[in-house]
Amino acid sequence: MSSEFEINAQSREDAGKGASRRLRRTEHVPGVVYGGKSKPQMISLVHNELMQHLENEAFYSHILNLNIDGKSEQVILKDLQRHPAKALVLHADFQRVSAKSKLRTNIPLHFIGEDDAPGIKMGGAISHNITSVEVLCLPKDLPEFIEVDMSAMEIGSNVHMSELNLPKGVEIPALAQGGEQNMIVVTLHSGHGGMEEEATDDVEDGVEAAPDGEDSEG
Repeated sequence: MSSEFEINAQSREDAGKGASRRLRRTEHVPGVVYGGKSKPQMISLVHNELMQHLENEAFYSHILNLNIDGKSEQVILKDLQRHPAKALVLHADFQRVSAKSKLRTNIPLHFIGEDDAPGIKMGGAISHNITSVEVLCLPKDLPEFIEVDMSAMEIGSNVHMSELNLPKGVEIPALAQGGEQNMIVVTLHSGHGGMEEEATDDVEDGVEAAPDGEDSEG
């Protein structure tokens, strides 16, 4: 995948909670770049510029050009910490990318064909159990998203992780760990009426359902 995002950053020396707070008061975001053969490097980014990038879904799964003090290197966004109540980014982690080394990162799932699904036409409803999946691949093979085709789903059917149509060169590491990791991605169930009927049947049968139950610094 080619890089389409340019991010400007500055190197920084001060570490710790106090330094990070002072940085945020100047409308900058503390961050770190790590990986590859170079040492981890602390950086700062302009908050508003980063927020504009984050509005684009592709930013989370793209190879990024990170310019630190005018020197460019390729990275992926590895972790992002947001304020729990405000529209603020508190910290950003970037991982260096090598063209010859496989990387792990989360890729969004795009669900298509829902309106054509026979189960939907019969009044069923869709439940999305996961909306992204971790993949392993070389940077050149990194997809922007993975499509989940629901056009053939009937009521009661599922799409498992192992059924995803992966691009060439892309694999899902979790599947190598055995069947228990083969999660259900999406389910087409009978809708609210069917679920209520099933719940009533459970009660009649004597089955009672259980009640519903980092700010990195430096």
